[in-house]
Amino acid sequence: MSATVLVLYNPASGDSTAKEVFENHVLPYLNGNGIRPAAVVATEYPGHAGTVVIDFLQKHDGEVTIVLGSGDGTLHEIVNALLGRALDAARVITFALVPCGTANALFSSLFTSMSETPVVAYKLLSLDAFIAGSRPKPLTLARTTLYEGPTQYIPCHGIVSVVVTSTALHASILEDSELLRKEIPGIERFKIAAEQNKTRWYRSRVKLSPVPSTGSVQVYDPDLNALVPLKRPLDLSGPFAYFLSTVNVDRLEPAFSTAPPDGTSLDVVIVRPQRDPVFTSDTTQAREAFGTKVFTVLTAAYQDGSHIRLRYKENGAISEDSDGPTVVEYFRCGGWEWIPDEADEKARLVCSDGAMLRIAAGGRAVCGAIKTNNFLVYG
Repeated sequence: MSATVLVLYNPASGDSTAKEVFENHVLPYLNGNGIRPAAVVATEYPGHAGTVVIDFLQKHDGEVTIVLGSGDGTLHEIVNALLGRALDAARVITFALVPCGTANALFSSLFTSMSETPVVAYKLLSLDAFIAGSRPKPLTLARTTLYEGPTQYIPCHGIVSVVVTSTALHASILEDSELLRKEIPGIERFKIAAEQNKTRWYRSRVKLSPVPSTGSVQVYDPDLNALVPLKRPLDLSGPFAYFLSTVNVDRLEPAFSTAPPDGTSLDVVIVRPQRDPVFTSDTTQAREAFGTKVFTVLTAAYQDGSHIRLRYKENGAISEDSDGPTVVEYFRCGGWEWIPDEADEKARLVCSDGAMLRIAAGGRAVCGAIKTNNFLVYG
């Protein structure tokens, strides 16, 4: 193994067991396989992981493998810190992931959890691939840029995600779940935050742009159980209940499936209340009723991703057996624009791998998939 190894873990991530996992399992496992890390570092504060990696790369030339114990947020922090320093195009950083976060979306997508696999053995699967000399996989990134106004093309903020970029309900859930982190460190806090926000609708427009390699936006057709091309960009009107865009992953938690990844593209999952056949007007009662349907969608996502197959009946009931319009709109695209109503404060919230951004009143967010050879992962 020619790569220089940095062992880095976040002791505050997830249920705060990373220190124990690394001291009792990861470090002895590396040592037993003859791997001597150049450094072993535990992060001490937000932003520390990015600083550690930048300093490490300045001291060590050539390829670097980072054995990273954290959730998706720390990986996000590292990638953004490196891109913010104009990373050398020839520099390659490969990650061996040890899942220590709350949801561990990227790891869960790389390694489907098997009930018969012991917990520790499961956590070491990416490390196994590194030790075995397996070929790592390139990471696709999603770059989101915020603009201050609809006609101003001067960006006011940019950020890159490795897993998820979202607005609407998912962004509200992530924002509110952070307030519950100390009290409820596990994934249960996301369900509580979802309950708090399930009746909220978000006023915005969305534009979807084609995948450059195919020249089309694709949409899921439940009759064919496949994505089919649309030879035009799409402009979708709100309100929106749910808007989620992913790269590299097919799930946000071990059991919460979204959509299968496919190269340099974004998979977008949308729920819009006005597709409901019984929708007539935006009332408190309508939002309460549709909130129950949103929860049906979220629950179905835990059932092997069956949410994308849910369809409406004429009476507004939801079923996989219906032949009505889909409840969930599932697209594959090259990029999107989210243009929120400036009066809707919550619609201006954007989540990038857990990092929260706010679009200026009258502004918009533009997101696109980018391919880079700098970041690889063992999976």
